[in-house]
Amino acid sequence: MTSPDCVATPATGGRPRSRRALALLALAGIALFLLFVALGSWQVERRGWKLALMQRVEQRLHAAPQPLPPRADWPRVDAAGHEYLAVKASGRWLPAKTVLTQATTTLGAGFWVLSALQLDDGGQVLVNRGFIPEAQRGAWAAGTADTPADTPVQIEGLMRMSEPGGGFLRRNDPAQQRWHSRDVAAITQALGLQDAAPFFIDAGLPDARAPTAADVGPAYAGPWPRPGMTVVRFHNSHLVYAITWYGLAAMVVAAAVFVVRHERRSPAGGQALDRPGP
Repeated sequence: MTSPDCVATPATGGRPRSRRALALLALAGIALFLLFVALGSWQVERRGWKLALMQRVEQRLHAAPQPLPPRADWPRVDAAGHEYLAVKASGRWLPAKTVLTQATTTLGAGFWVLSALQLDDGGQVLVNRGFIPEAQRGAWAAGTADTPADTPVQIEGLMRMSEPGGGFLRRNDPAQQRWHSRDVAAITQALGLQDAAPFFIDAGLPDARAPTAADVGPAYAGPWPRPGMTVVRFHNSHLVYAITWYGLAAMVVAAAVFVVRHERRSPAGGQALDRPGP
């Protein structure tokens, strides 16, 4: 039996919301709305930045190779200004200055061959000479497959930034010569290079698409390493994220409209009808 001290309105079907509860709901709604709008706007800005980056990289990939930046400018080299820039360099390979880093490519699992190049202009730079399969590891690790150190070489390729740390859930182990990423600082330290560039070069300018196993066939036997396998791909889902955040903001507005209409349909603004007891 319903108590005569507080009668709930038929429209609400239960205890009506207090002014304090309505105020807290309003503050929470405003905070969520502003948060979702801010996140959506941030994704719009990120999308603009990503599109500009993709356009800039596309221009670099199709430009003629240019000389490496002067050694005095090496500390100022960064991804924004130099990543995927087509460059050329000349020098000689340093003996016993090669490491193998694990790689998975369209040609299967294997290794990248990173060798130190002594530049004619002074200093050294690591060069990713290309991909080798598992079967080639022994020859390159022993140095028997390497180019003679006194042979002049000309390199064309793409500037790449260091990949510090290692791979996913795997750390580089210089003591054991286990490399899961092309960490320039760690590799140059392990090789004892005193004047090395903070970046490396991916040898070979990539084609429109990376080679696949179907291109070379199961009988392909080299030459190794295989250069020009840089894959340039950018993940760009910022528009989807922006639509999601703006959609959530619209849902907050719709929820607020629903609450306001619900309260207005309640007698006396949704307040309880108090009647004195007998």
